[in-house]
Amino acid sequence: MPYLIEHIDAIARQKQRDVLFVEFHPQDTEDDAPFSYLNFEYEQDARRQAFLDWLDEHSIGWCPIAPIADECGFESYLGQVYIDLTMDESDTYCELRDHLEHPDGSMRDDNVRFYVLKLEVAMQNAHHDEPGFWERWADTF
Repeated sequence: MPYLIEHIDAIARQKQRDVLFVEFHPQDTEDDAPFSYLNFEYEQDARRQAFLDWLDEHSIGWCPIAPIADECGFESYLGQVYIDLTMDESDTYCELRDHLEHPDGSMRDDNVRFYVLKLEVAMQNAHHDEPGFWERWADTF
């Protein structure tokens, strides 16, 4: 059943802070198959489900998110998740970071990407929050 999900930049503007999110990528993607991610079945990805279970076990809030909104088009949902934590040195954030990254900052799983979206970047799309913006946009798409 279809449902609406927020763009990550809209969440940053709502929270008025930098926000964390994670993307999952297909395993064994070949360099000559640049669009193989379009066939990625995130619902079947055991790594993604294990990570979501880990978040739940640690009482860390999360929700599905769309990428940064783009007025030139839109993308299908590919399993990205917002993580409802601030990027600070709290025990919970450090536990999350250490679960995803090695001490040198490299990812423990090459098929998982851990990002922070700065509020300053999200604010570049603040005009998207104006009442009726997306309706007017759709009329001219």
